[in-house]
Amino acid sequence: MTADLFSPHFQDADKAREYLEDLRWPNGPVCPHCGVEGQHYALNGASHRPGLMKCKDCRKQFSVTVGTVFERSKIPLNKWLMAVHLMCASKKAMSSHQLHRMLGVTYKSAWFMTHRIREAMKPGSTGLMGTGGGTVEADETYWGNQGKQPKGARGYQHKMKIVSLVERGGQKRSIVVNAVNAKTLTAVLDSNVCKSAHLMTDEHAGYTKAGLEFASHGVTRHSTGQYVDGNNHSNTVESSFSLLKRGLIGTFHHVGEQHLQRYVTEFDFRWNYRKTTDKERADVLLSNVTGKRLQYRRLDA
Repeated sequence: MTADLFSPHFQDADKAREYLEDLRWPNGPVCPHCGVEGQHYALNGASHRPGLMKCKDCRKQFSVTVGTVFERSKIPLNKWLMAVHLMCASKKAMSSHQLHRMLGVTYKSAWFMTHRIREAMKPGSTGLMGTGGGTVEADETYWGNQGKQPKGARGYQHKMKIVSLVERGGQKRSIVVNAVNAKTLTAVLDSNVCKSAHLMTDEHAGYTKAGLEFASHGVTRHSTGQYVDGNNHSNTVESSFSLLKRGLIGTFHHVGEQHLQRYVTEFDFRWNYRKTTDKERADVLLSNVTGKRLQYRRLDA
């Protein structure tokens, strides 16, 4: 089932609230303050906004947006849900300028909305990849300073660095690092990949020592034109870089280092749910908004 842009929850704030309540609270309201389920009643007074509830246990008031990326926003909830859908449905992402024009909000508001939505795209669990003997591919890519290489810079030294991990049949996880060497690559692998995993990389020297700690380490030597050796290859993770680069170059053009991790996480989320429909992808995100409130001062620091 695909999402209809004229669906009620995209057109009306109350319908949007009801849609979000059904997603977040399939078994009834849950108090975000004390965690009690079902022990609540609606506040329907003339001075109360729609959807406001009070917990019978802790006596605090709440609504479906409390404790989420939507909390305390003056932007109508239906516009938030439309923004979520558009960001999830756009294969190569959508800029804040585009959302600002389409939703009729200021550019500053649209910019803040997109970063809040990226916050909700962070995975809820960051357990070790390759647990139980799975295969994990690792590779690195570079971004930024697309023009002339600064004087004294060598190779890709002047660019921002991204290390990506993909578990075959599983998900992708990318980490922005300050250098691509044995120290940083080992740290990324140690904190994200199970030792029982089968690691697949190219011949980058930074993986050599770290690879000894895993069940096996398959290497393909790109410098000699070798990209596949039986089951050994890192083609899956390398292919995922094409969408990342096309989105960064074609949609955002310039991304600062202080925000790059958020953009990379956005593309990881979209890649991880690439086999779902646009509606299903947006619903996954809306189910993942809890506990991820992002305040403007954290972004503007």
